[in-house]
Amino acid sequence: MAVTLRTLLPEDSERLLAWRNSPEVAPYMYSDHTITDGEHGRWFAAITGDPRRAYWIIEHDGVPVGLVNLYDIENTNGRCSWAYYLAEAGVRGQGVGALVEYAMLQHVFENRSLNKLWCEVLAENEAVWKLHESFGFVREALFREHVLKGGEYRDVVGLGLLAADWRRIRPDCEARLRGKGQPLPSAEA
Repeated sequence: MAVTLRTLLPEDSERLLAWRNSPEVAPYMYSDHTITDGEHGRWFAAITGDPRRAYWIIEHDGVPVGLVNLYDIENTNGRCSWAYYLAEAGVRGQGVGALVEYAMLQHVFENRSLNKLWCEVLAENEAVWKLHESFGFVREALFREHVLKGGEYRDVVGLGLLAADWRRIRPDCEARLRGKGQPLPSAEA
């Protein structure tokens, strides 16, 4: 299994809109509404050339299966936020998320030399926040009733990882991934 992260291209726009509105992705997003073509077009135009954002398409054996991004990149404060989703349900449970996690941690702490990576996860999405914790993320916040989804307020877990934490846990993470026979991926700069 080969997982690669390639830079987002203009021709990915239609695929991203379909993914974002799909039942595999939409339940894990903050918003509930169906994203329109116009709304998506404005978003896609806004992310192009924005130095505070970076996007990659996740590929599994050369097939696009999801999206990963960095946002609120603050070089002055040495931090950024991130998120990802696997839009193709067939790749879930195969270790793709762990490989994406590893690639982004390498990119943030080695390529960008940032000090902190931060994320927010719906509390009910336990598999994802537990994956983050397995890579050294620490729960730093619980935002109670933070997001309104399906007519109900939902809690959100805030997690953070420091560069020093990553340096400490990285060998164990690499050994765990290699022990599963998975080549370690990287993200295009």
